[in-house]
Amino acid sequence: MKGKSLKLNFVMNAILTMSSIIFPLITFRYVSNILLPDGTGKVSFAISLITYFNMFAQLGIPIYGIRICAMVRDNKEELTRTAHELLVLNFIVGAVSYFVLLLAILFVPKLQEDRALYIIVSSTIFLSAIGMEWLYKALEQYTYIAIRSIIFKLIAMVGMFLLIHQKSDYVVYGGITVFASSAANIINLFHARKYIGFHSVGYYSIHRHLKPVLIFFAMSCATTIYTNLDNVMLGIMATKTQVGYYDAAVKVKVVLVSLVTSLGTVLLPRASYYVEMEMKGEFRRISAKALNFVMLVALPLMIFFMLFAEQSIRFLTGGTLYESATLPMQIIMPTLLFIGITNVLGIQILVPLGREKTVLVSEIVGAVTDLILNAILIPQYGASGAAIGTLAAEFAVLVVQYIALRSEVRGAFLDIHYFKIFAALIPAVLSAVWVSHLQIGTFWLLVFAAILFFGLYGIVLLLLKEPLVKEIVFGLLSKLKRKNKADDVA
Repeated sequence: MKGKSLKLNFVMNAILTMSSIIFPLITFRYVSNILLPDGTGKVSFAISLITYFNMFAQLGIPIYGIRICAMVRDNKEELTRTAHELLVLNFIVGAVSYFVLLLAILFVPKLQEDRALYIIVSSTIFLSAIGMEWLYKALEQYTYIAIRSIIFKLIAMVGMFLLIHQKSDYVVYGGITVFASSAANIINLFHARKYIGFHSVGYYSIHRHLKPVLIFFAMSCATTIYTNLDNVMLGIMATKTQVGYYDAAVKVKVVLVSLVTSLGTVLLPRASYYVEMEMKGEFRRISAKALNFVMLVALPLMIFFMLFAEQSIRFLTGGTLYESATLPMQIIMPTLLFIGITNVLGIQILVPLGREKTVLVSEIVGAVTDLILNAILIPQYGASGAAIGTLAAEFAVLVVQYIALRSEVRGAFLDIHYFKIFAALIPAVLSAVWVSHLQIGTFWLLVFAAILFFGLYGIVLLLLKEPLVKEIVFGLLSKLKRKNKADDVA
């Protein structure tokens, strides 16, 4: 368990995150102009709906599997047994989920309109089951995950340009979206032989996973409700066009959330391992560093994209058809900070400590908050009302988790250098306001604004000697010097 490995995991996960940024930026701009808000809204609605069935099929295994497999990672036989048990459980529940979905498609009139789309998108249920992504994350195989995912995203990107040419191609768009996100899981099933056996190891006990898995399932239910409820409620209470506007706003947010939570993602298996080995000092150290990272990254991203929401939407969609997505995007941007913090508090601290019930309570509070506010605000404010509901829900989750952990994390929050962060943000914001008044093309305005904003932010933090920024910069410089010396010797 070397620190170098953890840094490599972070780098590879960051590369994966960047691919998730580039792919939708390139494809959604092209697709949105062909399918229009109605077409993209139909696909977004279908994905959100199928997400509920996939959530049931997964039964909380994606997070629980990481934790339990990370704890037995050094024992191949026990790792194999655990993986087999979780895979069988996943298939059993997945079959039930498919059966219920089939009944819904056959008997719910609203779903019969786009039956082909729902059937195609539902393939994510099967692909998620065979993918065993939890196994690879538990073993910290982020290099493999990144390379595999990028290859399939590139294939999907080419497919979009070749196959989507008219508004009726929204079903094809749904299929390619599934291919980009889940088709690589087919390779996982065969590649898993490298880490686990496929022969029976005996003494299986699937029921030992039921209680913890059900807790994680309840957590997944609550999270899925308030992250996908917006699209579903908009589709039912408003129009598919409003879903399309909201989808455009959320696409930017989802990409940025991936960037903010990238460090926490790779730390879950490591944190679980530290807890199992009773390495409390290491556990506290990486938790504090993750919180600092979130604060440093989330705040500038949140502010930048609130300032340039209109230009971002225009660039993402390639025109003015989605300008109504600007306000929802501005409203929803603070969730970057809230989600970043709760990702650390919940997934990296509470889950490894075995306090999943606290995470569940926080997410139930978030789901109820989102449901109530959506019901009140969506009929009148559409996509903006859904954005307010999500913002309030994420803040509610944060409040509950912080109260539960206040004695453990108060020190970590106090150690964050808030003055240095805000001091660096001031010149960055001023530069952004100045750039926003320039009369240049949308793309170049965003590029110039980003370089100036984040450049000034980073330079000021470095001049003020912010510890984490200093560690990253000097670490990179040190590696470059060693590499140059090695090249000179060669």
